Amino acid sequence: MTTHERLHPGDLAEVRTPGEILSTLDPNGTLDGLPFMPEMIEFCGKQFSVSRRVLKTCMSGSAPSTMRGINGNDVVILDGLRCSGVSHDGCQKECMIFWREAWLRKPTRSHHRPQFDLESSEKLRARLKTVNGPQTYFCQASEIPKFTKPFARSERFTACISDVRSGNCTAAQMMRRIGIWLFWKIRRLAAGEYARGSSKKTPTGTLNLSQGETIEVKSIQEIVLTTNGRAHNRGLYFSPDMGLLCGREARVRTHLDKIIVDGTGEMRQLKDTVYLEESMCGCAHVAFGGCPRGEFAYWREIWLRRRAERLDSKRA
Repeated sequence: MTTHERLHPGDLAEVRTPGEILSTLDPNGTLDGLPFMPEMIEFCGKQFSVSRRVLKTCMSGSAPSTMRGINGNDVVILDGLRCSGVSHDGCQKECMIFWREAWLRKPTRSHHRPQFDLESSEKLRARLKTVNGPQTYFCQASEIPKFTKPFARSERFTACISDVRSGNCTAAQMMRRIGIWLFWKIRRLAAGEYARGSSKKTPTGTLNLSQGETIEVKSIQEIVLTTNGRAHNRGLYFSPDMGLLCGREARVRTHLDKIIVDGTGEMRQLKDTVYLEESMCGCAHVAFGGCPRGEFAYWREIWLRRRAERLDSKRA
């Protein structure tokens, strides 16, 4: 893609044909370290709106505020496109997919959408790597260290300015993100983690929740009984933004059994954990300037209760 065809939030982009994409990839199926995954093939030839340009990304699992810069200035997110995990043993992480601009084009009025070519699709699929070894997988999440770089402190400020200039957010929105981060940074230094408890061995709780069930998030007073001094329950962090849902109802989006770990490719098994509808990672609470990755927040079932349990407790 030539530089004058740079994509910006709100632009319409068409995913190039499998043959065109194949020509951009190295033997591992990556472009500048960023994998093109088999789950992305179904989008070839289709058009989507650009959600934002990707200048930085969180890397979850290593620390609450780990932020890294993207190598190159040519990565975007397309509105609503997430990885299904179907080619990675059913991983349920549902990562937002990163796209190099070389894999996209701006459609024109005279441009005819190409027909889906099964033969070139199979050639592309054969190039794409999905495993690193017997117990590890190869995907955009596993390869984050390969297509990103550590941020120097000064670069964090520059990235915030670039977010505004690229159209990812307004100056007011960025100032709000920085204000949220600053508040929780000061609070953490003064009083420790928001949901920190005193448990040395954090407890488990099983509800066997199913998709579509309506639940209530427990109060913060109940949640701290399940966390340690770092606000973790069996390694899972209860972040400050999750406290906004305490005492409120939500619907279960899906039950989580396994996800691929950022940076390692390990498939991690989960128990008693769910996604809740419209409960996204509040990255601005823990990372300076926020992150475009749009991950779902992870909820332990011990932090939740069924509505029937609440009604029974009131009757008692």
